[in-house]
Amino acid sequence: MTDTHCHLDYMEPQETQAALEASSDFRAILTIGTNPERNRKALALAEAHPHIWAAVGLHPTEAQLLSPELEADLQDLAQHPKVRAIGETGLDFYWKPETRQAQYRALDFQHRLAAARGLPLIFHVRSREDGLAEQELADWLLYNRPLRFVLHAFSGHPRLLEVGLELGAYFGLAGPLTYKKNTALREAARQIPLERLLVETDAPFLPPEPYRGRRNHPALVRFTLAKLAEVRALSLEQMEQVTDRNAQACFGFNRF
Repeated sequence: MTDTHCHLDYMEPQETQAALEASSDFRAILTIGTNPERNRKALALAEAHPHIWAAVGLHPTEAQLLSPELEADLQDLAQHPKVRAIGETGLDFYWKPETRQAQYRALDFQHRLAAARGLPLIFHVRSREDGLAEQELADWLLYNRPLRFVLHAFSGHPRLLEVGLELGAYFGLAGPLTYKKNTALREAARQIPLERLLVETDAPFLPPEPYRGRRNHPALVRFTLAKLAEVRALSLEQMEQVTDRNAQACFGFNRF
Protein backbone atom coordinates (compact mmCIF):
# COMPACT_ATOMS: atom_id res chain seq x y z
CA MET A 1 0.00 0.00 0.00
CA THR A 2 0.95 3.63 -0.36
CA ASP A 3 -0.11 6.62 1.72
CA THR A 4 0.39 9.57 -0.62
CA HIS A 5 -0.31 12.32 1.92
CA CYS A 6 0.31 12.46 5.65
CA HIS A 7 1.95 14.72 8.20
CA LEU A 8 4.24 12.57 10.32
CA ASP A 9 5.83 15.69 11.76
CA TYR A 10 2.53 16.56 13.48
CA MET A 11 2.82 13.41 15.60
CA GLU A 12 4.60 12.98 18.91
CA PRO A 13 7.79 10.85 18.66
CA GLN A 14 6.24 7.76 20.26
CA GLU A 15 3.16 8.17 18.08
CA THR A 16 5.31 8.46 14.96
CA GLN A 17 7.27 5.34 15.87
CA ALA A 18 4.09 3.33 16.41
CA ALA A 19 2.65 4.59 13.13
CA LEU A 20 5.79 3.63 11.23
CA GLU A 21 5.86 0.17 12.77
CA ALA A 22 2.22 -0.36 11.78
CA SER A 23 3.01 0.61 8.17
CA SER A 24 6.49 -0.90 7.85
CA ASP A 25 5.40 -3.10 4.93
CA PHE A 26 4.07 -0.18 2.86
CA ARG A 27 5.60 0.53 -0.50
CA ALA A 28 5.85 4.23 0.25
CA ILE A 29 4.63 7.02 2.51
CA LEU A 30 4.76 10.67 1.45
CA THR A 31 4.97 13.08 4.38
CA ILE A 32 4.13 16.67 3.60
CA GLY A 33 5.86 19.84 4.77
CA THR A 34 3.81 22.99 5.28
CA ASN A 35 6.28 25.67 6.45
CA PRO A 36 10.08 26.08 6.80
CA GLU A 37 10.37 24.19 10.08
CA ARG A 38 8.02 21.38 9.06
CA ASN A 39 9.68 20.99 5.66
CA ARG A 40 12.92 20.11 7.41
CA LYS A 41 11.19 17.73 9.81
CA ALA A 42 9.51 15.95 6.89
CA LEU A 43 12.80 15.64 5.04
CA ALA A 44 14.60 14.35 8.13
CA LEU A 45 12.00 11.60 8.48
CA ALA A 46 12.41 10.73 4.81
CA GLU A 47 16.18 10.54 5.16
CA ALA A 48 15.85 8.20 8.15
CA HIS A 49 13.49 5.66 6.54
CA PRO A 50 13.84 4.12 3.07
CA HIS A 51 10.09 3.90 2.42
CA ILE A 52 9.33 7.49 3.44
CA TRP A 53 9.52 10.42 1.01
CA ALA A 54 8.85 14.12 1.46
CA ALA A 55 7.05 17.02 -0.15
CA VAL A 56 8.18 20.55 0.67
CA GLY A 57 6.17 23.72 0.32
CA LEU A 58 4.17 26.45 1.97
CA HIS A 59 0.62 25.73 3.04
CA PRO A 60 -1.84 28.47 2.02
CA THR A 61 -2.52 29.30 5.67
CA GLU A 62 1.23 30.02 6.01
CA ALA A 63 1.46 31.98 2.75
CA GLN A 64 2.26 35.27 4.48
CA LEU A 65 5.68 33.78 5.34
CA LEU A 66 6.81 33.86 1.72
CA SER A 67 9.96 35.92 1.25
CA PRO A 68 13.02 35.90 -1.04
CA GLU A 69 14.86 33.95 1.66
CA LEU A 70 12.13 31.32 1.88
CA GLU A 71 11.96 31.05 -1.90
CA ALA A 72 15.70 30.32 -1.97
CA ASP A 73 15.29 27.79 0.84
CA LEU A 74 12.53 25.92 -1.00
CA GLN A 75 14.54 25.94 -4.21
CA ASP A 76 17.41 24.31 -2.32
CA LEU A 77 15.23 21.72 -0.56
CA ALA A 78 13.49 20.79 -3.81
CA GLN A 79 16.77 19.45 -5.17
CA HIS A 80 17.00 16.75 -2.50
CA PRO A 81 16.49 13.26 -4.03
CA LYS A 82 13.92 12.29 -1.40
CA VAL A 83 11.70 15.27 -2.22
CA ARG A 84 9.07 13.97 -4.61
CA ALA A 85 6.54 16.84 -4.74
CA ILE A 86 6.00 20.52 -4.06
CA GLY A 87 3.27 21.55 -1.66
CA GLU A 88 0.89 21.42 -0.22
CA THR A 89 -0.03 24.69 -1.83
CA GLY A 90 -3.40 26.02 -2.93
CA LEU A 91 -6.16 28.25 -1.57
CA ASP A 92 -7.71 28.25 1.90
CA PHE A 93 -10.46 30.80 2.48
CA TYR A 94 -11.78 28.94 5.53
CA TRP A 95 -9.07 29.76 8.07
CA LYS A 96 -7.39 32.86 6.61
CA PRO A 97 -9.46 34.47 3.86
CA GLU A 98 -7.73 37.77 4.54
CA THR A 99 -4.45 36.40 3.11
CA ARG A 100 -5.93 35.73 -0.33
CA GLN A 101 -3.34 37.74 -2.28
CA ALA A 102 -0.46 36.21 -0.30
CA GLN A 103 -1.89 32.76 -1.04
CA TYR A 104 -1.85 33.47 -4.76
CA ARG A 105 1.76 34.66 -4.60
CA ALA A 106 2.81 31.50 -2.78
CA LEU A 107 0.79 29.36 -5.18
CA ASP A 108 2.37 30.96 -8.25
CA PHE A 109 5.87 30.57 -6.84
CA GLN A 110 5.37 26.90 -5.99
CA HIS A 111 3.94 26.27 -9.46
CA ARG A 112 7.10 27.72 -11.02
CA LEU A 113 9.29 25.70 -8.68
CA ALA A 114 7.48 22.43 -9.43
CA ALA A 115 7.77 23.07 -13.16
CA ALA A 116 11.48 23.85 -12.89
CA ARG A 117 12.17 20.67 -10.92
CA GLY A 118 9.78 18.43 -12.87
CA LEU A 119 7.85 17.58 -9.72
CA PRO A 120 4.10 17.29 -9.13
CA LEU A 121 2.17 19.95 -7.26
CA ILE A 122 -0.05 18.99 -4.33
CA PHE A 123 -3.12 21.21 -3.89
CA HIS A 124 -5.04 21.98 -0.72
CA VAL A 125 -8.34 23.81 -1.10
CA ARG A 126 -10.89 24.79 1.51
CA SER A 127 -13.74 27.31 1.64
CA ARG A 128 -16.56 28.27 3.84
CA GLU A 129 -19.98 27.27 2.53
CA ASP A 130 -19.69 29.45 -0.58
CA GLY A 131 -17.16 27.18 -2.32
CA LEU A 132 -15.20 30.24 -3.47
CA ALA A 133 -11.75 28.70 -3.02
CA GLU A 134 -12.72 25.66 -5.12
CA GLN A 135 -14.09 27.88 -7.89
CA GLU A 136 -11.01 30.09 -7.90
CA LEU A 137 -8.61 27.13 -7.84
CA ALA A 138 -10.44 25.61 -10.81
CA ASP A 139 -10.01 28.88 -12.70
CA TRP A 140 -6.32 29.03 -11.73
CA LEU A 141 -5.76 25.47 -12.93
CA LEU A 142 -7.37 26.15 -16.29
CA TYR A 143 -5.22 29.23 -16.79
CA ASN A 144 -1.89 27.77 -15.58
CA ARG A 145 -2.38 24.10 -16.57
CA PRO A 146 0.30 22.42 -14.40
CA LEU A 147 1.65 19.29 -16.02
CA ARG A 148 1.28 16.97 -13.03
CA PHE A 149 -0.73 17.65 -9.90
CA VAL A 150 -2.78 16.12 -7.10
CA LEU A 151 -6.07 17.39 -5.71
CA HIS A 152 -5.39 16.37 -2.11
CA ALA A 153 -8.26 15.17 0.11
CA PHE A 154 -10.58 15.62 -2.84
CA SER A 155 -14.04 16.62 -1.64
CA GLY A 156 -16.03 15.82 -4.78
CA HIS A 157 -16.58 19.49 -5.69
CA PRO A 158 -18.25 19.36 -9.14
CA ARG A 159 -16.24 22.18 -10.75
CA LEU A 160 -12.91 20.82 -9.49
CA LEU A 161 -13.92 17.35 -10.66
CA GLU A 162 -14.70 18.71 -14.14
CA VAL A 163 -11.46 20.68 -14.41
CA GLY A 164 -9.37 17.93 -12.84
CA LEU A 165 -10.69 15.40 -15.34
CA GLU A 166 -9.99 17.80 -18.22
CA LEU A 167 -6.41 18.43 -17.12
CA GLY A 168 -5.52 14.90 -16.06
CA ALA A 169 -5.28 15.50 -12.32
CA TYR A 170 -4.56 12.83 -9.77
CA PHE A 171 -7.30 12.73 -7.12
CA GLY A 172 -6.22 11.98 -3.55
CA LEU A 173 -9.03 10.26 -1.65
CA ALA A 174 -8.89 10.23 2.12
CA GLY A 175 -10.99 9.19 5.13
CA PRO A 176 -14.10 11.20 4.14
CA LEU A 177 -14.69 8.68 1.34
CA THR A 178 -15.73 6.24 4.07
CA TYR A 179 -18.16 8.55 5.88
CA LYS A 180 -21.70 7.21 5.71
CA LYS A 181 -23.35 10.41 4.48
CA ASN A 182 -20.69 11.21 1.87
CA THR A 183 -22.49 9.68 -1.10
CA ALA A 184 -21.58 12.60 -3.38
CA LEU A 185 -17.87 11.94 -2.95
CA ARG A 186 -18.33 8.23 -3.64
CA GLU A 187 -20.26 9.11 -6.80
CA ALA A 188 -17.41 11.39 -7.89
CA ALA A 189 -14.93 8.57 -7.22
CA ARG A 190 -16.85 6.41 -9.70
CA GLN A 191 -16.25 9.00 -12.44
CA ILE A 192 -12.47 9.31 -12.02
CA PRO A 193 -10.37 7.15 -14.36
CA LEU A 194 -8.71 4.30 -12.49
CA GLU A 195 -5.26 5.53 -13.49
CA ARG A 196 -5.87 8.84 -11.67
CA LEU A 197 -6.90 7.52 -8.25
CA LEU A 198 -4.69 7.86 -5.18
CA VAL A 199 -5.38 7.03 -1.53
CA GLU A 200 -4.10 9.01 1.43
CA THR A 201 -4.73 9.59 5.11
CA ASP A 202 -3.79 13.23 5.82
CA ALA A 203 -2.73 11.73 9.17
CA PRO A 204 -3.06 12.63 11.96
CA PHE A 205 -6.18 14.32 10.53
CA LEU A 206 -9.28 12.99 8.68
CA PRO A 207 -9.48 9.49 10.18
CA PRO A 208 -11.69 7.03 8.29
CA GLU A 209 -14.63 5.08 9.60
CA PRO A 210 -14.58 3.37 12.09
CA TYR A 211 -11.89 5.60 13.65
CA ARG A 212 -13.59 9.00 13.44
CA GLY A 213 -12.77 11.14 16.43
CA ARG A 214 -9.36 9.51 16.92
CA ARG A 215 -5.88 10.30 15.69
CA ASN A 216 -5.22 9.04 12.19
CA HIS A 217 -2.05 7.27 11.01
CA PRO A 218 -0.83 5.85 7.68
CA ALA A 219 -1.85 2.23 8.28
CA LEU A 220 -5.51 3.32 8.37
CA VAL A 221 -5.32 4.10 4.65
CA ARG A 222 -6.48 0.50 4.18
CA PHE A 223 -10.03 1.54 5.18
CA THR A 224 -10.15 4.19 2.45
CA LEU A 225 -8.65 1.71 0.01
CA ALA A 226 -11.31 -0.87 0.90
CA LYS A 227 -14.13 1.64 0.42
CA LEU A 228 -12.67 2.74 -2.92
CA ALA A 229 -12.46 -0.89 -4.02
CA GLU A 230 -16.12 -1.34 -3.10
CA VAL A 231 -17.12 1.81 -4.99
CA ARG A 232 -15.26 0.68 -8.11
CA ALA A 233 -16.33 -2.99 -7.83
CA LEU A 234 -12.77 -4.27 -7.58
CA SER A 235 -11.09 -6.52 -5.05
CA LEU A 236 -8.94 -4.94 -2.35
CA GLU A 237 -5.87 -6.49 -3.97
CA GLN A 238 -6.76 -5.06 -7.38
CA MET A 239 -7.34 -1.59 -5.98
CA GLU A 240 -4.10 -1.76 -4.03
CA GLN A 241 -2.23 -2.55 -7.24
CA VAL A 242 -3.97 0.29 -9.07
CA THR A 243 -3.28 2.95 -6.45
CA ASP A 244 0.31 1.80 -5.85
CA ARG A 245 0.97 1.98 -9.59
CA ASN A 246 -0.59 5.44 -9.79
CA ALA A 247 1.49 6.69 -6.86
CA GLN A 248 4.64 5.47 -8.57
CA ALA A 249 3.64 7.18 -11.82
CA CYS A 250 2.89 10.46 -10.05
CA PHE A 251 5.72 10.67 -7.55
CA GLY A 252 8.46 8.37 -8.86
CA PHE A 253 9.15 6.45 -5.67
CA ASN A 254 12.22 4.55 -6.87
CA ARG A 255 12.05 1.98 -4.05
CA PHE A 256 9.39 0.04 -6.06
